[in-house]
Formats: sequence, C-alpha cells, structure tokens
Amino acid sequence: MIELILQMLRTRRGQAIALGLLGLLAVGAAVAVPAYMRAVDVQVVRGEVADASPAERTLTVSTLTAPGGADPAGFEALTSVLLDDVPGLAPVYSVEFATKSVEPDRSSRVIFRQGVCAHLGWVAGRCLIGSGEVVIGAETAQRLRLSTGDDLLLSEAGVTGEPKPPVTVTVVGIYTVRAPGETYWAGHNYFAPDATGRKGEPVFTGAATMERFDPQVAYLTVDAEAPPSAFDRLDDLRARLDGLQGQAAETAPGLRVQTGIPDLADRVERSRAVARQTVPIGAVPLVLLAYLTLYLAVDYGTEGRRRELAVVALRGARWWHRWLLVSGEPFAAIVAGAAAGCVAGQLAVSALVAWRLPGAGAPGLGTDTLLYAGAAAAGALLVALLAQRRHLLSPVTELLRRVRSRAGAAGVVVFVVLAVLAATTVVQLFLTDGQLAGVGLLAPALAIGALAYACSWLLAPAARAAGRAALRRGRLDLALAALQLGRRPAAQRMMLLLVASVAVLGYAVSAADVARQDRELGARIGTGAPRVVSLAPVSRHELLRAVRAADPSGEFAMAVAQLPGGGLAVDSARLAAVVDLLPEYGALERVADLLHPPAHAPVVFPSREVSLDAVVSGIDPGERVRLRLVLASLSGPDTTTLDFGLLDNGPHTFTERERMCDGGCRLAGIGLSRDGTGGAADATLTLRSLSGADLFDATRWRVSGASVTASGDGLRLSVAGLVDSPAWLQPADAPYPLPAVSAGPPGAQVDGLDERAVPVRTVGTFAALPRVGTAGTLVDLEYADRLSVDAGVARSPEVWLNAAAPPDVLDRLAAAGLWVTGERTAGSVRDRLDRQGPALSLWFHLCAGVLAVVLAAGGIGLIAAVDRADRSADRAALRIQGLPRDTVRRAALWTYPALVVASGVCGLAVSLAVWRLTGWALPVFGSTTDLPPLPSPRWPATAALPLSWLFGVALLLAVALRVGGAGSAARRQAT
Repeated sequence: MIELILQMLRTRRGQAIALGLLGLLAVGAAVAVPAYMRAVDVQVVRGEVADASPAERTLTVSTLTAPGGADPAGFEALTSVLLDDVPGLAPVYSVEFATKSVEPDRSSRVIFRQGVCAHLGWVAGRCLIGSGEVVIGAETAQRLRLSTGDDLLLSEAGVTGEPKPPVTVTVVGIYTVRAPGETYWAGHNYFAPDATGRKGEPVFTGAATMERFDPQVAYLTVDAEAPPSAFDRLDDLRARLDGLQGQAAETAPGLRVQTGIPDLADRVERSRAVARQTVPIGAVPLVLLAYLTLYLAVDYGTEGRRRELAVVALRGARWWHRWLLVSGEPFAAIVAGAAAGCVAGQLAVSALVAWRLPGAGAPGLGTDTLLYAGAAAAGALLVALLAQRRHLLSPVTELLRRVRSRAGAAGVVVFVVLAVLAATTVVQLFLTDGQLAGVGLLAPALAIGALAYACSWLLAPAARAAGRAALRRGRLDLALAALQLGRRPAAQRMMLLLVASVAVLGYAVSAADVARQDRELGARIGTGAPRVVSLAPVSRHELLRAVRAADPSGEFAMAVAQLPGGGLAVDSARLAAVVDLLPEYGALERVADLLHPPAHAPVVFPSREVSLDAVVSGIDPGERVRLRLVLASLSGPDTTTLDFGLLDNGPHTFTERERMCDGGCRLAGIGLSRDGTGGAADATLTLRSLSGADLFDATRWRVSGASVTASGDGLRLSVAGLVDSPAWLQPADAPYPLPAVSAGPPGAQVDGLDERAVPVRTVGTFAALPRVGTAGTLVDLEYADRLSVDAGVARSPEVWLNAAAPPDVLDRLAAAGLWVTGERTAGSVRDRLDRQGPALSLWFHLCAGVLAVVLAAGGIGLIAAVDRADRSADRAALRIQGLPRDTVRRAALWTYPALVVASGVCGLAVSLAVWRLTGWALPVFGSTTDLPPLPSPRWPATAALPLSWLFGVALLLAVALRVGGAGSAARRQAT
C-alpha cells in the first residue's frame, strides 16, 4: 500500500506539491504567530525602555545618616546585598551633604557620585583625580570669580553640637552639564533652578575627599539602572521589587527604596498584551483561508479520481483499503508540507523581523511554536478528511456520475451556523466595549467568512440572470460564460475563496491606514505643537515675559502652563502661529480674539516704594484681621507677598520698599484674612490711596468673598463673616468670567492657576484642541494669571515651538532666563507610538493579507485545472452543434476573469463592512496615559486601500487569464 501511495504521488506530483504548499502555508502561518509575538515582545521592551524617564529606569536605595558620622562603606555593602535580589542592575553610589561656605546667601550641595567625570563637560581645568580636589559649575565660578587652582574652605551646614573644622579643597575644574535629564542622574534634580532662578550647580568631589569631610548628616544613595534585559521576565522582576522594600525595612529601618520600574513594567506589559491580542486577529483569517483552499484542493483533486475510486469500490475493496487509497495521497503531501511549514514560518518571521524590527534578533523556537504547529497540522489533516468524506461514503453510482449533485441543505446549515457565530462575536464586541478576548478575537474572520459566503450564494442567480440578458442581446460568448458560472458548484466555491481573500487584504490595509492616522493624530494633538520644550519651575509672569523676549514677533514660540484641574493656559495670540492647524481643530485662527478681548491695564508700581493709605472700621474687639498685598515683578522671575500685619480700627498708612520692584511690579491682589482661631470676622477697609491706583471707580476692581463700592473717600471693601477663606480685592485687568474655548461639553468654571475656582464663559466650542484633544479647555495665560492672587509658579511650564523656530531657539530661551529641562517633538512621539505593540503587530496583518491573495491565486489554478476537463467536454459539444470557435474561445477566456472582477468588488465591500463593524475595537496604542481623548478616524484616508485592492485584483486577473488562455490553447490543440 505504501508503494502504491508513493507511485500515486509521483504520478500526480503537481497536485501533491500544491497540497504540500498549502499545508506548509497553514502550518507556517500558525507557527509565525508565536514567533512574531516573541519578536514584538523584545522590540516593545526596547522601545519602552528607550522612551522611559530616568525615574522609570532606576532603583534608588537611600538613607539619611544620623548624627555621629556616616558610614559610606557599610551602606554600600548593605545595598549591594539588597541589589543582588534584582540581577542586571548597574549601581551608582553617591554621598551628599549641605554647605553654606560656597555662597553665603544660599546653601550649596557637596556631592561624591561615582563616574561623574564622564557626564560633565569642561569649561576649564580637569576632572577629579586625588584627595582634596573639587569641581564647580561655570555660573558659580563666574559669580564668585573663582578659577582653577583657587582654594575653598568647605564646612558642613546645619550641624548640631560643636562643628567640625572646615576642610581646604582646591578647585581643579569648572564644569557644565552635558545632559541634565539623562538616566545617570536618576532624576535627582541636582541642576534644577531655585526660587530665585539660579541654576543648581553642586560641588562635586571624590571619595577620598568625602572621607576627609566625614559629615554628621549625609544623604547616601545607590542608584541602579535597569537594563532592557531586566524586563524580559516581568513577573519575576515585579516579585523581586516587591520583596525588596520589605527586605530593606528588615535590614535597616532608615533605608528607603524608590523606583518607577514597576510603572515601566506595567506599560511594557500593556503594550505586549495588546500585541498578543492583535497579531492573532491577522493570523486567524489567513489560517482559515489556507484551510479553505486546502479543502477545495483536496475536494477537487479527489473529484478528478472519481472513476478510479468507483473501480476500486466495484472490485470490493475493504473500507480501510479504500480509505487509504483516497486519503493516503493527500495526507502524505500535507504532512510533508507541515514539516516544512515549521521551518518556513520561522524563516518568514525572521525575514519580517529583520525588515521591520531591526535589532530585535531572530525569534527562537519555543514550546508554544510546536503546539501551534501541531494544532495547525492536525487541523489541515482534518480539513482534508472532511473534503473527502463524500467520496469515501458515496455509492458507486454516485461516483460514476459526471456532474456532482449539489450540497443542498448542508450548504444552508453551514451558512446559518457561520452567520450566527459572526453575529454573536460582533455583538459581544459591542457589549464588552471592544474587549478583544475569547471568541471576540474571531469576530473579523467570522464576519468576513459569513459575508463572503453570502456573496458566493448570490453568484448563481446573478450569473443566470446575466446569462439570460446576454442571450437576449445576442452575446453568446458572454451568455455562455455567465451560465457556466451559474450552473457549476466550482464557481460558487471559488468566489467564496476570492471574496474572502480580497476582504482579508482590504481589512488589513484599512486597519493599518486608520491606525497610522490615529498615531499621527495622537502625536500631533497630544504633543500640541511640532516641538515642545519643558522648563524648570518659573513664575507665570516670567514665563510669559521670557518667551515674548525670545520671540518678540510671536512667529514661532508660545508660553503654556497647565491648569490645576486639567486644561491649558496659553498665550493665545500666538496659538494659531505655533500649532499645526489640523482639520480636526477647525478655525483656530479666531481663538486669539475669543480668549484675549481688550481689558483694563494692570495696576503697576513703577519703583521700589509701595505705599497704601487706608481707614479700617467694623472690627469687633477680639477679632483679628490681617492685610496682605501680592506683587509680581515686571522685570524678573520674582513674586512676593507684603504682610502689613494685623489691623485695628482707624487710619493706617503702610510703606514698604521692595527691591524686587526695581523694574516695576504688578498688583496681583489685596487680601483680608482672619488670623487665629476665633469666630467669624467683619471688617470694612477704605482705600484712600495706593501708589497712584484709581480708587474712585469700582468697575476697575473685582472682589471675591466681599463687596466693593466707590465713595468720595476712595474704594470701600466690606467683609462680613470672614472665616477660613480670605477675601480678595483685585484690579479688573482681565475679563471676568474668564473667556474659555472648549472641546467637548463646556464647564461653568475651572480651577484657576492659584487653584481657586474661576468662573468661565465659553466663547467657542471646537471638535478638538491641541494637547487636550476632544475633552478639555483652553484659556489665555496672561488673563488667567491676572485673575490669580498668588502670582506664583507656573504648573508644568512649557514653550511650544513650530517648525520655523530658529536653530538657536534654546539659547534664546536660556538668555531670556528660562532653564530647559527636556524636549519632545511630534515626530519623536509618533516614533514612540510606532514602536508600541499594536503598531508592530499590524505588519503581520499586512503580510497575512498579501498571502491571502496569493492563496486565492493558487486556488484559481487548482480548481481550474480540475474543472477544465468537464468544461472542455461541454464546449466540444457546443462546437459540434455549430457554435463558432471564437465564441467558444472568448467564453472560456473570460469566465474566470469575470468571476475575479465580481469577487473583487464584493471583497472590497465586505472588507469595508467588516471594518465598520469590528475595526473600531482594534487597539491602536499600547499605553494612552500621556495622550488626550482623540477624534477617531473612521475610514482609510489615503490611496493605500484602492492601490492594494488593484494589486490583489490584478494578480488574480493575471492568474485567471492564464488558466483561461491555457484551456483555450488545449482545446485548439485537441481540435
């Protein structure tokens, strides 16, 4: 029997090779899923780690030594034991203490940090070598007029008991920082500016010098950076980090463990999980199409052997001999193809990874690969057995029939089951809000299969109607082609294959194109502008002043601060010039007029002297009311609060000289607050003069928690029942309520820059807005600052830049007094999103779509080869009846191309319909924590879909014309 099966394979080697290739493709597609997911896992880790902040990549173990002396050597030994529990970490040891002997007006930091020389740039001198040497920052050296070779006396600040004698050190180098935000500095903010705007510049020294200081109070840290390989086993990493905190507490109660690694691990796991959901969605339709093609190939291959099988049955062969003769040949070819598919799948994924995921390395062969391969091979054998069931069970009379009987009710049952399954999975997607789990992963494949099946069932009546219409017009060639399609089951099954393959390609291209649009919008809307620079803490007024000084014309830079409760405060006059004007925004050009209408000028004190003359009344005995003025400098970053103390009834004159106001100050607010824990306080404050301010027009002022009137004596502020919240009097130098534009439902108020609730008046609604997306609010930064009563530090200050920003824009910002701490661009954000799991998995979808069309092309050839003999006999009979040869040739030539064109149109419609039903559930981003709500593109927007559709149909047409032409040539040769 084995020898007979081998002889059959040699005799029909073309068919055997085709079946082997189909088995190879089915198993290779299944093997490719785990292999590609392993490669995506590696690439996701690399991408997320590369984009992580220093705090997310480091583990910091720290302690503050108690009086009595530090023990750096013991601490290092202790932490090395702890860090052994998390292998792969590269520790950096540091010791720090405070000194006031460098600059008398502020405290400085003296730091030993391992390997610091490699991360500093040198203005003069060299780095540390021996004991007694230090290096200082360039600005510090300039302020103190120090140079290399100068000596410093350093002593510890804030010591208790008798201080230790100062240590003489020598300045051997003057440094600048190459990259303050790099991972090496572990987010310690050594170089962040202080409240006066001075950049932090620690004094760095060596280990030997630090031992000479022997500080009483020192901050000891070990910062360990996690390499990408540490995230390969996330569960193990999390378990070790969780145990580290408890172990540190048991080892030394004063030891503190800080890390953002778990947050990064969570983000990596989310991106991986989404990829694991997305890759199978592309693989399942390809495997099912391979099974369908295999089914048709085995079915029609066995169909060509019906007379042979009938002879075997007539000779009385036993059922197992008959089974071996029928199934042995295709099973042997499929098993050989499946074995080759294990290797081919790995090689194909390796090639795809080398092309699209450079650096990820070739995915290895895991146990899951073998499981997938075994399941796919078993499925292929089962499909082959199902394809032969009719031939195995049919009686001899049925096998001798020239025309196969139709499937009848079996086809209807298959369609109903498929339609019910597809509807169930699609409904589950909607009910679970797009949760791709369980059978939900099969929703696109089942929906494509159900709609493709419906299209194939419509072929017969449509073809018969077209054939009758062609007969009425006298087009015999078209009528023969159409009627041939309408009466043969092969055409219906071929259409099912063609529609499904074109739909799989169209669905994959739609998913990739819409996801590309989503990532583009996420990068451009989420970033806000083409380029965004983050800043060190700076006052709101100084942020506006400095950015306007760096860009006086307002052509490329805009100041931005975050509102406490969400939303942004922007320099609205520059918004349209700086951001990309996306169609999703609408008419952003009118935002400046909406957010920045004309308003009164602020109250300004032109010099140091701030004077106030007031009469106080209405304060009951025992009540305590305090008066404060909040001022913002017009020439620098400083703000201040002048406390005029507790008030008594009667006249008061206050005069202060504030150095901050040399270049002028703006009045932010006048506050009355209850002092102490007594009951509610009442007071009336009549302002008779305030450094030239207009006190006789109440409309120039606004209040909160009080009432204001103008009289002949001045401005009268009345407070009743003052308890916890102060009452504020502010110049009406900004519109009130504050104008705001919103995306999404507008609100009645926002949290102001001083964290007080501020009423807003929505003057415009947009579909989306920069940075806030489809749900958020924009207000004018200058007016929001004027409505605040603290003139304080901007929350998350940024400078947005457009593509026209000059190359030296960062130098301009630094010259204006701003300290740049980071930078990102819309392009870098888009690159980061492209490296996440969902984006990487879509390349698998596209490859699966192309392979689906190739499968269909091979299916045309297989089915046409088996069907050719029957069609040749039919047309030979027509020639005998007198039908012209050219008519027969044209009918044969255009039968399959017409089927391809009809299938192509139906396949495109099916892909768009299934995309609309299920595409919304496909994940686009691995992590959306830093992205706002986005407008979702619904349809492909580029030429990718029509071009890919033309490619698929052109390939199928070429094969159809080839098999049609071959059939015509064979008939001409026969005649």
